[in-house]
Amino acid sequence: MHGIYDAVHVAFLRGEIALHGKPFPRWLSIAILLTIATTFGSNHIAARIAFDHGVSVTTAVAARSLGAALFVLVLLLASRVPLALPAATRWRAIGIGVLIAMQSYCLYSAVARIPVALALLAFNTFPMLFSLISWAADGERPARRALIAMPVALGGLALALDVFGASGDIAGRWAEIGTGVGFALGAAVSFAMALFFTARWLKDVDGRLRTLLTMSTVAVLLLLAGAVTGNLALPANPGGWLGLVLLMLFYGTAFTALFALLPRLDALNNSAALNFEPIAVLFLAWPILGQSVAPRQIVGALVVVGAVIALGTAKR
Repeated sequence: MHGIYDAVHVAFLRGEIALHGKPFPRWLSIAILLTIATTFGSNHIAARIAFDHGVSVTTAVAARSLGAALFVLVLLLASRVPLALPAATRWRAIGIGVLIAMQSYCLYSAVARIPVALALLAFNTFPMLFSLISWAADGERPARRALIAMPVALGGLALALDVFGASGDIAGRWAEIGTGVGFALGAAVSFAMALFFTARWLKDVDGRLRTLLTMSTVAVLLLLAGAVTGNLALPANPGGWLGLVLLMLFYGTAFTALFALLPRLDALNNSAALNFEPIAVLFLAWPILGQSVAPRQIVGALVVVGAVIALGTAKR
């Protein structure tokens, strides 16, 4: 699994989009993937700006998901891919869409409450959760490297989150970040479950069609929830509009670039570079949002990313 936050990206990384082209040199592939990861991270930076200027989490998730769904719909129509699915498969896809909606809402809620990089690091525990869910459900024991990487990742996360605080006051520190971390871990659980059920129920469905169903479900659910609760808050000022437009622009740009270029990027061997996203955010959030972290937290972030890469490349 990789550090990309929607089912469509997982489909792309599994090679379910059959596009062709001569592979790029490895150095160029890695550079492109690092740029895409940074662009995805910039989406979360822009989201935080939008939240700080009146945009609700519901509005941001709905706007982003609607844009992604429309993009994939145009792609499917242009490719003349049949949109019909058996009723049972369609309902399963909608159910997975509900999990993705929960993941998206929880992750943006975390971004709205705690430093963006910390929210993404906590969310990046989803590969570990996916392995544990698969182990519990199917008896598929993770590889030895994965079993070692899991506690290492948790230790790195504790260091990155600075759970003890400068004064060793765990209760005080948890009161400060606990809600945001809880949302991020909720996003990780939701996404791990979505991956598990996708692999079990929808592995034979075209990745683009699966994406259309899940992203449409997310958009519809969030729009309905926002309408019922009155929580579809639009930006309160130009800064909010800038953040909302940029989050859609960054997400759409990275989404499109990944889709268009992935077949030439040798993703099987190079996709670990996508785990650069939380590291990129760590450094972007400092000058843009003023969210600085201590050196020990940077060390913890590097440990988490390294462990996730080890977990993702472990043989099954």
